[in-house]
Order: sequence, then structure tokens, then C-alpha cells
Amino acid sequence: MTNLADRPTSPRGDRRRQQLVRAGIALLGREGWPGVSTRAVAEQAGTNPGLIHYHFGGLAGLHAEVFRQATDLVLGPMLAELLSAPDERAALETMRSMLARTPADEQSTRLAAELIVGAMRDPALGAVLRDELRRARAQIAGRLRELHPGWPRSRPAGVAALIAASIDGLMLHYMIDGELPVGDALTAVEELLEGEA
Repeated sequence: MTNLADRPTSPRGDRRRQQLVRAGIALLGREGWPGVSTRAVAEQAGTNPGLIHYHFGGLAGLHAEVFRQATDLVLGPMLAELLSAPDERAALETMRSMLARTPADEQSTRLAAELIVGAMRDPALGAVLRDELRRARAQIAGRLRELHPGWPRSRPAGVAALIAASIDGLMLHYMIDGELPVGDALTAVEELLEGEA
């Protein structure tokens, strides 16, 4: 089998590759992983099914890239907003705003659910999600080190893990129960921050 990393790329090939990934993400958001088949993706992209093997080495390679890019669609905007917040209180307000938009953003909600399902069912996809979450936690920890240069060395990573797990948990619960008192939870965190000041 040809090593896909060694295969030369062209602008046209990159466009076709992205077209296939976008088709896969659209199908994932509508039909879940069972809908992301070779035939369905090629049909959605208006192209030949053989190109999936050519560009991705097969359906598993396409699934991994769809998973990676869908993860970025779900996590990327949230992470960017959190990392640009000037301090923790501003980050909490950002979270409050993002969580309020969660139920209305049906595509991101469906994608998030399918990413979790895919990661639980397929160890290769689970490894992709694990790596993406590790990267996000490392970025949060780096931002915390900037904000708190005097913290003990291990503290930013621990706090980043708590922040990421809290966001994931709140989003998951809020997707299931739109009446979850998210504001009260964030207010409690804010009060904890004030106690630390």
C-alpha cells in the first residue's frame, strides 16, 4: 500500500480531499457514522468512490479526517474564545454565552454527540479525540501559565483538565436537559474564584 504521507499533493487534489471531508461531515451531522459510507460520501461530493481510497487509503482514513475536522469545528471556536479571554472571569462570561447558544446550534450538537459515539466505538477515532482534547488542554494550561506565572508547575495542567471536563460535562448535560441551571453553575465557579482572590 502506498504511504499517503509520501504522495505528492496538488491544489486540485487538496480541494478534492477537502470536498470529500466536507461531504463526510455533512453526512455525519445528518445521519451519524452509519451514513458516512464510501458510496454516500462520494455521492454527496459528486465524485468517484475510488477517490476516497486514493486520497485517504480507504474509508477508515476518511473517517479519521472527518473526525479530526469535525472535532475542530466543535472545539475550535470555543477554544479560541476561551484563550482570547483576558482573565478567568471573562472566560466564564464567554462560557455562559457559548452554553446559551448550544441548544440552538443543532449541527454542532449533533456533531459533538457523534464524535463521542465514534470515539467510544472505534479505538482509532478514540485516539484522534484523545489527541485533540490533549492539545486543547495544553493550550488552556499554557494560557493559565501566562495569567498565573507564580502557580506551581503542575497546577495549570490540573486546572486545564478541570476546565475542559467542566465544559464537556455542562455541554453534555445542557444538550440533554435544556433547563439545566448553567448560570447557577457558572456563578458558583465565579464565587470560588472570588474566594481565591
